[in-house]
Amino acid sequence: MKDIDIPALEIIAARAWPALREGRIGDWRLYATSGFSNRINACWPSGDPGRDTAAAIEAVEAWYADGGLPPLFKVVETAAALNEALLRRGYVPRNETLTMAAPISNGDPDPAIRWADSIMPSAFAETSAGDCGDTRERLEALARVPPPRGFASLLMSDRPAALGGVAVDRDWAGIFAMRTAHAHRRRGLARRILTALTNFAVDHGATHAYLQVEAANAGAISLYASKGFETAYRYVYWSR
Repeated sequence: MKDIDIPALEIIAARAWPALREGRIGDWRLYATSGFSNRINACWPSGDPGRDTAAAIEAVEAWYADGGLPPLFKVVETAAALNEALLRRGYVPRNETLTMAAPISNGDPDPAIRWADSIMPSAFAETSAGDCGDTRERLEALARVPPPRGFASLLMSDRPAALGGVAVDRDWAGIFAMRTAHAHRRRGLARRILTALTNFAVDHGATHAYLQVEAANAGAISLYASKGFETAYRYVYWSR
């Protein structure tokens, strides 16, 4: 696997999952939507905030307070000094997440895959377990994903059984919104969706793909590893 430029890949990942509102404190990027999906409701503190760390954290807190959201920090594993500052201010880490990456190539086409430029709300709801607010926020984020993008799905008995999305940004492709309806799990549907998504990415010029998966999700990690994905780096969310 190619050497990973973590700050550069973080910027690509942010473009692939766009928040409703954005702000900046120096190099730190702030994202806010409706408060459900962590990635689009958190500060991504990479680079120089243009002030000392304590003042930067206070500025982040004020920005989120103005928007009616609690402050949340998405911190990659290399930011030990920031972790210590957050601990002192009463924050605790949660939701350890892996960013996995892999070189990609075309696999066998799957004639059962259905493609669309957007995910139908009913299909996403049927394959998701979140509440309606979370589902609505994610659907709105998916509609903001920049092209080239594609959404693959599989039907079983004319009902949505599995789906996923991909967004291509030059030689990188982001894989996201992987969902399998509970009644259809452990049937290899996610593997078929993933292959379709990486095929789309290769056809649109990507040579590598990345995805995010919670560190506790052993089943998903095993699937991605079997397709050549390796952990590139980790991050955690810090909240009060």
